[in-house]
Amino acid sequence: MMAAAASSSSSSAVSELCQNRGKVFMDASQLLLTYADNILRSPNEEKYRSIRIGNTAFSTRLLPVPGAVECLFEMGFEEGETHLVFPKKASVEKLRRVRDCIASERNKRMAGSETAAPASPASPASPAAPSTQQPPNPSLANRPQPTAETSSNYAASEIRFLQTLQSNAQHVLVYERPELQQKARDQIPVSELQARAQEKLLQARSLDSESTVNEDDFLMLELLRWFKEDFFHWVNSLPCSQCNGQTETKESLSPSTDDLRWGATRVENHYCTKCNHINRFPRYNNPEKLLETRRGRCGEWANCFTLCCRAMELEARYVWDTTDHVWTEVFSTSQNKWLHCDPCENACDKPLLYEVGWGKKLSYIIAFSKDEVVDVTWRYSCKHEEVLLRRKEVRESWLRETITALNKTRQQSLPEHRKKELLGRLIVEIVEFMSPKTPKPGELGGRITGSVAWRVARGEVGVQVQSVVFVPTEKERAAKRFHLQYDIVNDQYTRVSNGSEVIAGWENGAWINESMFRKVENDWKMVYLARREGTSSAKIGWKVECASAGLKVESISVRTSSETFHSGTIKWKLHSTETQVDVNPDKNLYSYPEFVNAPEVVLEAELCGGEGSSAWQHTQLFRESMTNNENTMEMIVTFTET
Repeated sequence: MMAAAASSSSSSAVSELCQNRGKVFMDASQLLLTYADNILRSPNEEKYRSIRIGNTAFSTRLLPVPGAVECLFEMGFEEGETHLVFPKKASVEKLRRVRDCIASERNKRMAGSETAAPASPASPASPAAPSTQQPPNPSLANRPQPTAETSSNYAASEIRFLQTLQSNAQHVLVYERPELQQKARDQIPVSELQARAQEKLLQARSLDSESTVNEDDFLMLELLRWFKEDFFHWVNSLPCSQCNGQTETKESLSPSTDDLRWGATRVENHYCTKCNHINRFPRYNNPEKLLETRRGRCGEWANCFTLCCRAMELEARYVWDTTDHVWTEVFSTSQNKWLHCDPCENACDKPLLYEVGWGKKLSYIIAFSKDEVVDVTWRYSCKHEEVLLRRKEVRESWLRETITALNKTRQQSLPEHRKKELLGRLIVEIVEFMSPKTPKPGELGGRITGSVAWRVARGEVGVQVQSVVFVPTEKERAAKRFHLQYDIVNDQYTRVSNGSEVIAGWENGAWINESMFRKVENDWKMVYLARREGTSSAKIGWKVECASAGLKVESISVRTSSETFHSGTIKWKLHSTETQVDVNPDKNLYSYPEFVNAPEVVLEAELCGGEGSSAWQHTQLFRESMTNNENTMEMIVTFTET
């Protein structure tokens, strides 16, 4: 295959396509050339610029073939909801270059330059149509499979992997029990969540009349928010049940008969060093029990949240990651795709959060529902080649065949229309797996649940999110004035001095953000910024830098507010490179003349203290009623030229 590699050296996708042999390559390349030539001959014909993902030729001759769909992306096609589309902005010359690479290799093979035998039916390049059982892994490109001699090396790990697949596939059926779903609905404020979802749907449609989102999309988001903010609680270490003191984890305890009844085969010992009391923390695996305890770590969170999704008639599946995390996926009918939902993080549709944001080294991620088991690893990675190198626990062929067998058993009683629906979804899902991915802003941050020490120990603090620094715009430079307001209720900044520019999200204006989050108390109708649960301290700050704009501070006025409870403390300060003063947080606008001629100024708040497991809640910034429309923070800076 040396000739193939040489002819496609300028295209990684074509190089991958050329690894396929015999009829597999010839069929795929012929279809690719047809798609390309149609556009080159008739560039203004809309019908030639889109390919329906469910098209039989596409799904049987291109989709299963490594490199084929990648060639389309390299030509310039982009993924739509139901079609691959060649946009008008795409480069026809780029398409022509990829097309010519494919044609060159095809011509050589037709002239007899390929001598290798066709791929065997077991090869990853087999052109068989995808089934509802399991999609092929993207980018495998004829990855060598273990021989019979080496297969025995996988025996023990494959047995363990199979047991986990079977266990999870069986466990998710619990979510379908009608009486358990009713117990979950009894805990969920269904009417309130539905009303909020309907309200937000109307707002969305008023802003975009062509939007396809529906009420279920917003209901899912409201359920996710409620579960995180009001219902479930994260456990780092339990407060002592006798003296309310701090505890530390010791050796595990033996589960009781009642623990085992609720699936808790592991019981943690949270030992109180103050009064020597043993506090038992059973790690329950039964979602019915979790509706009662409402606490745990990611395992308990995902387990209970997936049940709540099913109770609200949302189609959901439980997602297991071998690098020690679990979450949920919910199917959006309006978007025709599965959406990543992590209740621990209140994160939706941020699949690259773990690999890019947390820095996890992913290998196997499997989704389980009442209808199917799917290897969804590729949704959560933009580094497929690196992931493939880490997938050494089981053989790829074994994994595909095992999941296919599990699904065949699970789906044998499904009606034909449901099988057809699952097949259509799977085809769209495979294209998504293969599509190029770039991280969104919300996927860049580290993990927010759990103590800082716990996150550091797991290597999940993530990359540093770029700090926001306010620099005078041309308009502000001309007016020699910067004016910023923040509204905690609507969670938005207004940069008054820049044409009343609106910046959504408190974190999108912060220069420093250490362990902070926005807390909404729906029962009390209050909202505020607070420390992350389980943290002993936190910090937030806002920075204005004017030296780079040829300016210096003439005056600065600040208005802000905060409240503390019990032994909680908040220290507000203004500082520059040479000066620091304390700030009075009583909602009044105060001037601070100490910063005349400063090149920059920072407003900062440090939060610490508090008592017991609710210490994080004893320091609050900008606490306001949700019916209040007042701005809770304001900065006004005037400048002179340097």
